[in-house]
Amino acid sequence: MDGQGDRSLSSIVGGAAGGGGRDADTVGRYKEDENESRSGSDNLDGGSGDDIDQENPRKKKRYHRHTPQQIQELEALFKECPHPDEKQRLELSRRLNLESRQVKFWFQNRRTQMKTQMERHENNILKQENDKLRAENLSIRDAMRNPICSNCGGPVVLGEVSLEEQHLRIENARLKDELDRVCALAGKFLGKPASALANPLPLPLPSSSLELAIGTIAFAGLGSAAMTLPVVADFPTAVSSPLGSVGTPVRTVGTLGGVERERTMLLELALAAMDELVKMAQMFEPLWIPSLEGGKETLNYDEYERVFPRCIGMKPAGFVSEATRETGLVIINSSALVETLMDAARWADMFPCMIARTTTTEVISSGMGGTRNGTLQLMHAELQVLSPLVPIRDVNFLRFCKQIAEGAWAVVDVSIDGIRQNASAPTPNMKCRRLPSGCVVQDMPNGYSKVTWVEHAEYDESAVHQLYRPLLRSGLGLGARRWVATLQRQCECLAILMASSLPTRDHNTITASGRRSMLKLAQRMTDNFCAGVCASSAHKWSKLSVGSIGEDVRVMTRQSVDDPGEPPGVVLSAATSVWLPVSPQRLFDFLRDERLRSEWDILSNGGPMQEMAHIAKGQDHGNAVSLLRASAVNANQSSMLILQETCTDASGSMVVYAPVDIPAMHVVMNGGDSAYVALLPSGFAILPDGGGGGAQKVVGSLLTVAFQILVNSQPTAKLTVESVETVNNLISCTVQKIKAALHCDPQ
Repeated sequence: MDGQGDRSLSSIVGGAAGGGGRDADTVGRYKEDENESRSGSDNLDGGSGDDIDQENPRKKKRYHRHTPQQIQELEALFKECPHPDEKQRLELSRRLNLESRQVKFWFQNRRTQMKTQMERHENNILKQENDKLRAENLSIRDAMRNPICSNCGGPVVLGEVSLEEQHLRIENARLKDELDRVCALAGKFLGKPASALANPLPLPLPSSSLELAIGTIAFAGLGSAAMTLPVVADFPTAVSSPLGSVGTPVRTVGTLGGVERERTMLLELALAAMDELVKMAQMFEPLWIPSLEGGKETLNYDEYERVFPRCIGMKPAGFVSEATRETGLVIINSSALVETLMDAARWADMFPCMIARTTTTEVISSGMGGTRNGTLQLMHAELQVLSPLVPIRDVNFLRFCKQIAEGAWAVVDVSIDGIRQNASAPTPNMKCRRLPSGCVVQDMPNGYSKVTWVEHAEYDESAVHQLYRPLLRSGLGLGARRWVATLQRQCECLAILMASSLPTRDHNTITASGRRSMLKLAQRMTDNFCAGVCASSAHKWSKLSVGSIGEDVRVMTRQSVDDPGEPPGVVLSAATSVWLPVSPQRLFDFLRDERLRSEWDILSNGGPMQEMAHIAKGQDHGNAVSLLRASAVNANQSSMLILQETCTDASGSMVVYAPVDIPAMHVVMNGGDSAYVALLPSGFAILPDGGGGGAQKVVGSLLTVAFQILVNSQPTAKLTVESVETVNNLISCTVQKIKAALHCDPQ
């Protein structure tokens, strides 16, 4: 592929190799050609307006386009110091290989841009306030011209009041009192006074596209880069409502029926959960106790029980608790993140390795004034840890979104077990309840957001293997750290993929449309890998029980019919998890190194592999999509191509790969439709052991190994015991080769 364009792939390799999955449109929405840097990255070579060449004023200006790495460094310093001195500019220009004048003019342009954006934002606010005052003035004038009786709604007349009118006034007063109580509850729910509910001020619609929000300027709170979340004053210590105390079933509410009573109970549950989430995000000791291990916190459950009433009842017998909190900066603005969290499909796309499946079952409130403020909906999700030894967490919960301050939002989840029982939940999945969990998001300068994530759950761990219990209890499996780390990695990936210039490691011979097609194919491959490991309901897997297969190995099968993304026939999936006495980083580096692949991969033909294409998905070199070529054993054998995706963050890593058809990949790399490329994924998921893997407290990793193999090309064929034993031997042999290569003692 060394600069040979469309002919590069076919000139290097020939032949074909097959494989199978389904399409996911996540990466297809990227708009690389339309998203230029808007943060002062385009500078004139030689100066700003003060330094125009006086000898030749008509000389054409030359523009300099900064690289994404240079922009990131400049933005980081601008966030800390918008007016750097000469020494800081010289140091920055030396580090970024730029001229001092270029650094100086970049900061001048950036300051001018921010001032313009702020002025435009302030003008919009003033215009909205002016329109609102004008409308109120017209309404008052009209009311003064035509006075209306508040009791009967007719014109005002003087005269005696009959007995019938007195009864009507008493009834009207009673109805008005009930209306006021409902308005008070709705006002608390929407975060607006009751007077604002009748004529809400129209607000601009939030961006409906996640991509358009990446890298844009966040207007709220531009005064300081080191900002703290504002204390929210409208959440009292004990939230109550005119319809009953929070967490207590409302037995009678006027003449409300069963449906209305349930909606009222859900509303009160949402308010109580929001109050708890915001306080848990803001409070420190004695609620959160810092541990000796840097950065970790432990929830003080005695203090928690004292401060917060149980909004979903007491913890069931035999359940264990996990509670974690994490804060981080994410390159996405608050409105775009809120829009993503409130949309089930986009939420699953943002956390593909954690969410196996999710749906919105009911929308109770769609928000206020065209925004997500006040959105309340019921959702169902299958949360997963990539291991066959950990059952899926099947949860039904209420999700509530509220704007708690200018540029600050909160999204809270809470289980609805106490209000609406879910009798249809699949029994094999882990019993789990989500106590108030979610995130508080605040806009920061330069398009970033400060995200504080709280994850609080109670679950039955009896179905969890002993290897994974310490991981889950520590919160490293599905806790706040994993949510924040995944969010940071995904948003960084979006920002890099939409940058105008390619990273230096990327192969420039791949067109922009070819990159998009390859990324869509890799996303589908990874999604199918996760579904095969955790046996989510997204795929119709049937679990097999074979006497010769160990308890730690899960073997499943399904029929592939009429799916262009998979080879037709009987597909077998086998997965197992083991503990290895090596660090997660060392294990990840070993498995993703194409030069060492022959030490464990039978597809390598006993030799090293060559990387033919590389698409970076993050600053870390471990986040990428690659196309590998295996060595041919002899001249008569065609080389094999392997599509591979690797991803890593602070919470874990993955290496997923699949053999691919050479002619089909040639079409994909030229921008063709990747939905018709058949592949079956295999790979590895790596997690820290949570402190419970080795008996001598050795730093270790939890490694999940999974294969999907086509064992028969006829979908109606019977599965043989020999096929199952072959896959089991393959997975066992791979684990043993990895242990031998890393010099691990036999376990």
